[in-house]
Amino acid sequence: MTAPDVRHALGSTLADADILTEIEDLIPYGFDGTATLKERPLAVVFPRSTKQVSAVVKWAREARVPVVSRGNGTGLSGGSVPVAGGLVLCLNHLDRIVELDRANLTIRAQAGVVTQDIFAAADAAGLFYPPDPGSMKISTIGGNVAENSGGLRGLKYGVTRDYVLGMEVVLADGSICRLGTACVKDVAGYSLRDLFIGSEGTLGIVTEVLLKLLPRPTARRTLLATFAAMDEAAATVSAIIAAGIVPCTLEFLDRRTIQCVEDFAHVGLPTDAEAVLLIEADGHPAAVDDEVAHIEKLCREHAATTVRVAADAAEATRLATARRSAFSALARLRPTTILEDVTVPRSELAAMIRDVEAIALKHDVQIATFGHFGDGNLHPTILTDERDTAEMHRVEAAITAIVEAALARGGTITGEHGVGLAKKPFLRRQLGDASYSLLQLVKRSFDPDGLLNPGKIFDLPA
Repeated sequence: MTAPDVRHALGSTLADADILTEIEDLIPYGFDGTATLKERPLAVVFPRSTKQVSAVVKWAREARVPVVSRGNGTGLSGGSVPVAGGLVLCLNHLDRIVELDRANLTIRAQAGVVTQDIFAAADAAGLFYPPDPGSMKISTIGGNVAENSGGLRGLKYGVTRDYVLGMEVVLADGSICRLGTACVKDVAGYSLRDLFIGSEGTLGIVTEVLLKLLPRPTARRTLLATFAAMDEAAATVSAIIAAGIVPCTLEFLDRRTIQCVEDFAHVGLPTDAEAVLLIEADGHPAAVDDEVAHIEKLCREHAATTVRVAADAAEATRLATARRSAFSALARLRPTTILEDVTVPRSELAAMIRDVEAIALKHDVQIATFGHFGDGNLHPTILTDERDTAEMHRVEAAITAIVEAALARGGTITGEHGVGLAKKPFLRRQLGDASYSLLQLVKRSFDPDGLLNPGKIFDLPA
């Protein structure tokens, strides 16, 4: 199969401008947000309807050409990195919000709609779409569903899966089916909808989603607390949860990240602090005021050196910048930034951060850590240079050590970025042989020819 073959075969289905085959046009679609993982596809196509997606998939099956679907390519596990000789099916032109249903608190959107636009549409209607992956201003909802993305509000509101009521999917043979319903309660048969969430494009291609919305919280307040020791910050988190308080956001930065953020964003953080907690409470105004007062008291009881409660929305935004700018601040330090993703039980958080610090020292690599303290999701961020082969060997060893440390502490290899190519070597160890084989059987059932995003999550036996 050659690029001209693709253009000739799909020319009656897609407009000429919606098929890319020139090498210089293919390069931007050879990678996603994952550093160091790259592959050049045979061609990139841009369908503008579900019927066109179906036609492309049918042709790919007949021609035995692998298909990797993607949106804006913000994934952080290599889930949308192309396959050599394969087709990239880019869903950016499926970018329409189809319906916002106030009576049923739902929104229906095509897969290429940017997540921020879903949040904004809901907000304009006085409603709330809670999932907020860090890339929400550019990531697409189809990708969020494919990777089951999380975000800063995960502690209280969960991840993308918790808001998907239904979806339209193109299967490996090109057939189109709808999974799930708009009903709050629906227990008819297996939940195929749930099977597709987090399947990373290996079972079918999601072209439209039906999402649940919530009433918009009427109040939100933000606190920022600093600590001289990570253990004190961790103990504060435990105390907040033990008190029955579930904040909307409960994030942390380690010392290296604090220093970088302060140099970058000038938030006013004490650069000698070992840990910063960013905490947001939302809900009814009276309840929020009570929660904030209680959280502030708990922070001070657990040796917080400072506690700042934002006086207004502008100050809250400034404090939140300390967390939301963490990745950008760190990315300024070295040419290559690798954002890792592991999760451990909350009781293991402080120990896991010490593990990461010891691993950085042992392998002589720079690692800063920030993340979602409230749900145990850490982002050890490795600052390196992919052109330095010797250093990259040390980085790979450090990443393996971090994942193994998380598993040893009862954790998981990924909390919100997915498995893709990056975490594929570790999946069997987490799941065990029986569960791992079951996933392979599921893949075989939906995609017997193994043409949908092959090689991601796991390999299939020959």
